[in-house]
Amino acid sequence: MNSNSQSANPTATYSHRLADLVGTAIALLTLTLPLFVIAHYSSDNVQNNQQPLTSELHKSSE
Repeated sequence: MNSNSQSANPTATYSHRLADLVGTAIALLTLTLPLFVIAHYSSDNVQNNQQPLTSELHKSSE
């Protein structure tokens, strides 16, 4: 084996870097885009008609 030889030519290295960048961008979009979509649509449908948590206790007459 010749120790002075290069394992990959410059164009192959460039295409590998480009593939890594594209793959990273796709992975980030896949992880973050659903969160933004869910947050956007869930905030539009929030209704403020929640029932109070306290309930009245009726006293029985003895």
